[in-house]
Amino acid sequence: MNLTGSIVAVSRSAAHTFSKKSEQRIRLIAGHGVEGDAHAGVTVKHRSRVAINPNQPNYRQVHLLHAELHEELRAAGFNVLPGDLGENITTRNIELLNLPTGSRLHLGADAIVEIKGLRNPCAQIEHFQSGLMPAVLSRDANGKIVRKTGIMGIVIKGGVVEPGDAIAAELPPEPHIPLEKI
Repeated sequence: MNLTGSIVAVSRSAAHTFSKKSEQRIRLIAGHGVEGDAHAGVTVKHRSRVAINPNQPNYRQVHLLHAELHEELRAAGFNVLPGDLGENITTRNIELLNLPTGSRLHLGADAIVEIKGLRNPCAQIEHFQSGLMPAVLSRDANGKIVRKTGIMGIVIKGGVVEPGDAIAAELPPEPHIPLEKI
């Protein structure tokens, strides 16, 4: 498993929009998320989850997605660019979906994000582009659903992150727990 890679793009949106605007840099704030992003905060900010329980912890402070998914989707005829699927950080060459729960991602010079789980794609993805939902879901050899739309985490240590920065995963102690949807 490849535990290192690079950051291709960084994005944020102050409003609850599906897609996020690419930026030259973003600032991650410990315990809070991406400065200026609608999903930042100690408690959950995703509207569907707020409706269920607005006091639950926000394990979705930062959304990371691999650029390889964008390429796969473009090859299938979809028009997707960094930030279009709502991610804050687009990566390359690091196997995000195969990391265990609790992995820590070292981003750029200072920032650290702890991975909490997989992003579960919602109906908004189908509204963004028709046919996209089945394109971001598949099944493994055992029939289990594979969610390809990235991972979610919390900011452990803040810092500025920008395209071109390195990213490296630090695995938690074994036994490793596979990522589940959150």
